[in-house]
Amino acid sequence: MALPDYEAWAIFAAVARLGSFTAAAQELALSKPTISKAISRLERSLGTVLFHRTSRKISLSTAGKSLLHHAQQIASDGESAMEAARATTHLLQGQVRLAAPLSYGLSHLAPVIADFMCAFPEITVDLQLNDARIDLVEHGFDCAIRIGELPDSSLRAIKLRDMNGYFIAAPSYIKRMGQPKTPADLIHHDCFIYSNTPSPEVWQINGPNDQAINIRPKCRFKSNNGDVMLPALIAGRGIGYLPDFLCQKALDAGDLINILPGWRMGDIALNIIMPPSRLRPARVDALVNFLKDNLY
Repeated sequence: MALPDYEAWAIFAAVARLGSFTAAAQELALSKPTISKAISRLERSLGTVLFHRTSRKISLSTAGKSLLHHAQQIASDGESAMEAARATTHLLQGQVRLAAPLSYGLSHLAPVIADFMCAFPEITVDLQLNDARIDLVEHGFDCAIRIGELPDSSLRAIKLRDMNGYFIAAPSYIKRMGQPKTPADLIHHDCFIYSNTPSPEVWQINGPNDQAINIRPKCRFKSNNGDVMLPALIAGRGIGYLPDFLCQKALDAGDLINILPGWRMGDIALNIIMPPSRLRPARVDALVNFLKDNLY
């Protein structure tokens, strides 16, 4: 039985990630014909087309999409194995790709990344901020910051801390509209909805003594980012639900108040997640350990 063409699989992963034969050739320090021949060789061995090619662009075929995860895993494991074999765990250099939510990335992660870059001058960081939950393996990320409940998956996760979430409103709103006594009262109020959840129109609320209630709040404002809600909430335009890292300062200052103490929407935690393989380049471990020690 012929051995797998590991080089071609790794080249396939690079071309898919970069979307270009030319860009892959530049990154891998290979000629463009070498890249093209490797892809053609892999396609012949698999008996299928991996890319649709035109004069202007390339795109993954259906088979290419289904096989991309395997290619990315081969490339990642190969790189990690080579580091281990060469005993270069002390050689901390190269790029780490990290994904994180926008607001948390700006307020809490950015200063930590700055300190990390000072501590590890040979490591470069590609930080992508987006509230959407992207597929780490498909998009080639080494790790990600996730806030909220984690669904069951093969991803590895490190929990950094629990977060509190609060139903909040400005004193001026409560004075004008009255304070809800129970979660059910929220249907009569102007609510701010965070849309980047599986069911934003339904609030699943848990309270003391294992109480649970589902409501459909009246939407006054909807956004896929929690930070943009704060000015309007402080201005007394409605009621929102935000994690502590976004609203704690406003609560401490009295600009907002916690209107339903003891009630919450699910469990919120700050996590680092990583692809399932336990083999990781040393530079990725360096970043993960730095984040564990410095994020809050």
